Amino acid sequence: VLDYDDLILRTAALLKKPGIAPWVLFKLDGGIDHLLVDEAQDTNPEQWEVVRALSEEFFAGSGTADSPRTIFVVGDEKQSIFSFQRADPAAFAAMRADYDRRIADAEQALRQVDLSISFRSTGAVLDMVDAVFARAAAGDGVAEGTGAPIRHLPFRRGAGGVVELWPPVGPQPVDAVEPWSPPIRQSSGDDPAARLAARIAETVHGWISRGEMLEDRGRPIHAGDILVLVRTRNRFFVELVRALKAKGIEIAGVDRMVLTHQLAAMDLIALAEFLLLPDDDLTLATVLKGPLIGLSEEQLFDLAHGRPGRLWTALRDAAGQDTDFRTAVEFLSGLLAEVDFLPPYELFSRVLERACPADPVSGRRAILARLGDEAVDPMDELLALALTFELGQPPSLQRFLHWIAAGEAEVKREMEQGQPRRVRIMTVHGAKGLQAPIVILPDTMSVPRKSSLILWPDDDLPVPLWPPRRALEDPQSRAARLRANRRRDQEYRRLLYVALTRAEDRLYICGHHGVQAPPQGCWYQLCQAALAGLDGVERLPEPDLDGEGLRYRIPQTRPIEFKDVETGGPPPELPDWVREPAPHEPEPPRPLAPSRPAEAEPAVRSPFGEDGDRFRRGLIVHALLQTLPDLEDGARRPAAERFLARTSHGLSPEEQAEIAEETLAVLQEPQFAALFGPGSLAEVPVVGLVGGRPISGQIDRLVVTESAVLIVDYKSNRPPPQSAESVPPIYLGQMAAYRAVLREIYPDRPISTALLWTDGPRLMPLPDALLDRWTP
Repeated sequence: VLDYDDLILRTAALLKKPGIAPWVLFKLDGGIDHLLVDEAQDTNPEQWEVVRALSEEFFAGSGTADSPRTIFVVGDEKQSIFSFQRADPAAFAAMRADYDRRIADAEQALRQVDLSISFRSTGAVLDMVDAVFARAAAGDGVAEGTGAPIRHLPFRRGAGGVVELWPPVGPQPVDAVEPWSPPIRQSSGDDPAARLAARIAETVHGWISRGEMLEDRGRPIHAGDILVLVRTRNRFFVELVRALKAKGIEIAGVDRMVLTHQLAAMDLIALAEFLLLPDDDLTLATVLKGPLIGLSEEQLFDLAHGRPGRLWTALRDAAGQDTDFRTAVEFLSGLLAEVDFLPPYELFSRVLERACPADPVSGRRAILARLGDEAVDPMDELLALALTFELGQPPSLQRFLHWIAAGEAEVKREMEQGQPRRVRIMTVHGAKGLQAPIVILPDTMSVPRKSSLILWPDDDLPVPLWPPRRALEDPQSRAARLRANRRRDQEYRRLLYVALTRAEDRLYICGHHGVQAPPQGCWYQLCQAALAGLDGVERLPEPDLDGEGLRYRIPQTRPIEFKDVETGGPPPELPDWVREPAPHEPEPPRPLAPSRPAEAEPAVRSPFGEDGDRFRRGLIVHALLQTLPDLEDGARRPAAERFLARTSHGLSPEEQAEIAEETLAVLQEPQFAALFGPGSLAEVPVVGLVGGRPISGQIDRLVVTESAVLIVDYKSNRPPPQSAESVPPIYLGQMAAYRAVLREIYPDRPISTALLWTDGPRLMPLPDALLDRWTP
């Protein structure tokens, strides 16, 4: 019910509530010595209120704590890019000034440490970053925190690095078409986004195929070295994924996708909707044309045009004259027969794993043949969502389809985990905190234009304002909107700083635009102006693109200190056991439990009717035999009499005396007296491996002496046999299994076995010759 913002607001309110906050802070104050605020530039005002309250007593003067207490704030205003979470660099600066004042009043020390050394990027990348934000057009909102220009010092001195700016990709002329001419010939179109995506894919493929080296790492480039950053997940995002996969380049998938917008998921969902409602003609037509069945336009037209009724009926009627129609009917009819009995995950798994009309191997292969490798992620994520749904909901297909459609299921991935040899494609926001040897920025020619409908309060605006239209804005609203737009543009430039500083060795800047020229102040123009002013920059003619590119390179001068053996070079040799078949598992795979045999046991006495008294009597005797052996001889009879006298047993004095005598007689049997004497064990678990079979069980009674091992198993509420030869085979096999396990443990001692029939009671020794026939 409470989301993250609610928790922050409730916490801040608690720490300021009159009458309660002092007590809460007093209890907290005794347990907090050090306070660390990480990513402070992304902390919003309410979160700062919590920090302020928790640290209120840190600087209240001497005597408040036995040892000095500290607050440690780590943040970089240049990387504040989460304004949609209400992060504000101004709040960071205000809190720094507030702590400066409070610490000075407490006569304590505030240390401000500027971290100007970059351990990530090479000198070429850092020179580019410094040059970009040294200009006023780019520095507004980025470099004004301290007033000093941005300067980075590379820790990796002498490491080679490259920064390239490619010429922009603009529209090209297309074939002219008369407005009213019939569509009888194919005309060529132009898509700058698709051409730039193809150029990036071709470049990446060239790096990998020719083994281009990363100079400072001493190894060739592989796909995992490359990180592509975009501002938004727009159409170019999809084009780039398609272009990379067309070149056979492994990608780690997109960092975020709306599953119901993916074609592979839409095809599977359409099939599920048809199975729920076969009379839905449009959905059935979608399935028939989809990758699982694959009818042509002509086949679908012949089937649907002029039909008298439903499309499903027409398809079944036509199955006798057309092989493709018959195969489709058999496939869909088989699923219709199963859909009412299968949960969503199992249904989709069967569709993807079994043959379908379009492919004799599997539905998964049919979808990949139609949609390409980019369909792998949506199929896998749909299966994962089906499993997640079934953990918390009844496994109804109708309910699952409603759940996934209503929720607009969005899949998010942590791209820094796994997939070490695949290209990552992410938004700059998602890449915060990540890095890569090679970073490509292709989305550099767009700027944010959307302005907030509501003008929220700021330092000069005490209340929110909502002008319905721009024409109705008053001077106060226009001034507030200008301030809001300036803050938006400042964050746009801070986003550029984050994007540029993700690169370790190489940085590639490119972009595409439509008929209109790129807007002023876009990332591309800021980078182009900065790069052109660097000493030693080269011009790169690119005949296949419009214009010239720029390159800034710093050569490798230091010796290579390490080689990335985990990600470069040939893979290590696999051990021999990888190519050998796995050893056979013990049979059965689960341990044989003699006390829970799989065979049918002999009929027990009924607890009802005439056998009811005998059934109850057996349970009472069993309980006595479990507890009495733990007592001294003189205490056994009084304990038995007290137990039998309980009114819950419903025994007459004569029955009590009879059961007591019979039970004590068993305990005093000379042959097995040691079994029930001091040192004997009850309910003993045994586990062993006999003849390659694991055995696990529990022995009712066991005693181990220096010369022998004695075991007995109780059998309750069953009519006892008259002789050992008449004992049911299932019990003989159970005792033989126990004996076999104990022989593995005590190979130097004879082992005696017996059954104690509580319906009597009666003790029956089992001869070794009889058990030998039932060795497991």
